[in-house]
Amino acid sequence: MIITKKVLRNVSLTAHPIGCRRYVEDQIAWVQKHAHDASNPAYPAADNLSLPKRVLVLGGSTGYGLSSRIFAAFAAKAATINVSFEREPTENKTATPGWYNTMAFEKKATEAGLKAFSVFGDAFSNEVKEKTADLIAKELGQVDLVVYSLASPLRNDPVTGQTYRSVLKPIGPAFTALSVDLDSDVVKTATIEPATNEQVQETVKVMGGEDWSLWVDYLMERNLLAPNAMTVAYSYIGPKITYPVYREGTIGKAKEDLERTAASLSKKLESIQGKAFVSVNKALVTRASAVIPVVPLYMALLYEVMKERGLHEHCTQQIYRLFTTLLYANNEQILTDEQGRIRVDDWEMLEEVQSEVEKRWALQREGEILKGGDLAGVQEEYEQIHGFGFADIDYSQDVDPRVI
Repeated sequence: MIITKKVLRNVSLTAHPIGCRRYVEDQIAWVQKHAHDASNPAYPAADNLSLPKRVLVLGGSTGYGLSSRIFAAFAAKAATINVSFEREPTENKTATPGWYNTMAFEKKATEAGLKAFSVFGDAFSNEVKEKTADLIAKELGQVDLVVYSLASPLRNDPVTGQTYRSVLKPIGPAFTALSVDLDSDVVKTATIEPATNEQVQETVKVMGGEDWSLWVDYLMERNLLAPNAMTVAYSYIGPKITYPVYREGTIGKAKEDLERTAASLSKKLESIQGKAFVSVNKALVTRASAVIPVVPLYMALLYEVMKERGLHEHCTQQIYRLFTTLLYANNEQILTDEQGRIRVDDWEMLEEVQSEVEKRWALQREGEILKGGDLAGVQEEYEQIHGFGFADIDYSQDVDPRVI
């Protein structure tokens, strides 16, 4: 079939297997290049670092989770296991980009002589936890690192069976701000109605730290966490512009719960000299972030400012810097902020960057063409994480969606 790009309300409905393979291979190549190159202090060589050799990534098929798996395998030569919920391809329907990414990654890992496994299913379920634990016991013995990078619109409680749904809404008054769509450079006004108390609680249930804690508890119970094992979950804070819909909204409450969970997990892990952290990462184009009102406009302006200053990073660059300069930098103590969070959003949140973004935001007017901004860069990133937008791939060619 000829696979074309189909986007509805900033949600991509298709993925291209050849393009997804290219995306993964590009990220692997970047890691391999920098892992042995000591010339760039921002991305130091990984050769002399004590990196994890057995890694479990919960949500390791796209975004920061995929980048974590790529770093672990191709910088640390680690054996990896991914857990993610994917739709497999059929003869006339494409798979999720995460399925294609995983197949491409595992092919490259196998060629490099690395162990790489995946468990496809509901990571919130007891069944998948048990299946994953059995796989760890059989193939790896234990794991040195657990990355928690799950993002889901809903969660079924493994005990009660109740379904919880997350929403991205403000708490209190409705939130109105300027925004743009990925396929249009006309500035518009977006209004998001406030969440109910029930929606706040459900969002915390889905996106908070409860499931992260259940995973760590179960792995400890099965004696599958190695001595000194670490676990890290990914979060975002962002600028004041997005506070009402993000940090002070429903997702913000979930992230606060995630941060509290990190503290409680660190106490539990003391028995094996382990630690738990939340890493606050920068704003990047992901399948989730693209559908958040206001965020595409902010990212377009942020990308422009950070690229002008040579500070822009894609997912894999962020994760490389997290692992080599913070988590596994061979320092006596891992650097955190006052709340115990690791901050890899430090370049995004520089005063000079944020003040310039605010200046450019103030120039925007509803109904007018976006003034400045790197919307094209945002669009390109969004297309490429779904396998589209690569200039040297002929998308008019017939391909089998079942073959990666």
